Amino acid sequence: RALRLVGGRSRCEGRVELEQEGTWGTVCDDSWDIPDADVVCRQLQCGYAVRAHGNAAFGRGHGPILRDEVGCEGHERDLWECPATLEHDCSHKEDAGVVCSEHQEWRLSGGQDGCAGRVEVFFRGTWSTVCNSTWYETEATVLCRTLGCGDVLQRPSFGHTLPGKMVYMCGSLQPSLAQCRWTFNKSAPCYQSWAAGVICNGTGF
Repeated sequence: RALRLVGGRSRCEGRVELEQEGTWGTVCDDSWDIPDADVVCRQLQCGYAVRAHGNAAFGRGHGPILRDEVGCEGHERDLWECPATLEHDCSHKEDAGVVCSEHQEWRLSGGQDGCAGRVEVFFRGTWSTVCNSTWYETEATVLCRTLGCGDVLQRPSFGHTLPGKMVYMCGSLQPSLAQCRWTFNKSAPCYQSWAAGVICNGTGF
């Protein structure tokens, strides 16, 4: 009864894959919606669903299509408990995917390209800024590398204009900011902070 998400940028987003008798397969997107995705996110301890994707948004899977017309109400403990049909007329171009609330993704906005600007993080369904109170060379380097933008040139500051605030503290160079210590919407570490920015030495997009 194993379940995983494949093709996303963290373990909390991607194409939904189920294991049945040792073989991994996918789920068809017919009637795939937020209550179905909620069950997947909760089962993986990834919070709740913020997006339910169809049309192989995270790439086409392989193997059997194990579920079609999934009809979770949203409270089920795992995806196998939800009603579904085993007969299907789907192909892998209809593989279902999810983005869960505990997934984090980043972008740089307002700069001249995707490798410069204000740091913004998508988390729990909304875009937020990052407080610069702990935004040092290490944190900025982790982000530049995660975005494929090389290394840090500068760390400019911006105003906070989005509803949420995130703080990252990286003791060392982690694979992504999500693996550093972080807190979301705690006022103390953000008191009198500016929004973090970064200019990386690579060019994006």
